[in-house]
Amino acid sequence: MEAPDRRTTLTTSRERLTAFGNQLIEVHIWLREELAALREDADAYLAGGARLRELRAHCVTFCTALTRHHTGEDDHAFPRIAERFPELRPVLAELRRDHALVEDSMRRLEALVAGLDGQSDPVAVRRELDGLAALMETHFVYEEKRIAAALNALRVPDWDRSRPDFLRTTDP
Repeated sequence: MEAPDRRTTLTTSRERLTAFGNQLIEVHIWLREELAALREDADAYLAGGARLRELRAHCVTFCTALTRHHTGEDDHAFPRIAERFPELRPVLAELRRDHALVEDSMRRLEALVAGLDGQSDPVAVRRELDGLAALMETHFVYEEKRIAAALNALRVPDWDRSRPDFLRTTDP
């Protein structure tokens, strides 16, 4: 087997360093897919074809992943972007406000799913999921349009060595 060409190795490393915005989009795609699966699980439960325990577990898993993503952005990515691109500070403030709205929706969703064994209206669960999906989609599109290029321009060696939380789709 041939040794890798040094130029290829350097290019790969540079691509890794400049791909944070692209990775953000990949994480958003994964979160969209997970939300679609959660919506399918809710529909199956409402139709009598899925177990409540599985729906609850999927809801908790999804909400945990989305919270980790947004917390990582708020605590790590956004401060780095604001430092390097001060003109994006109003955008970052808007994204943080969106994060709070998403968090509120997830809290309501988790409470509704937890109460599905008698206290919650199943239609309210679906309505909250639909609202969360709409909120997330507008948030993700706005974020991708406004900060993906800035993330791709950042040089953060620590992120190159260990993927930051906001770019993880699974637990470390």
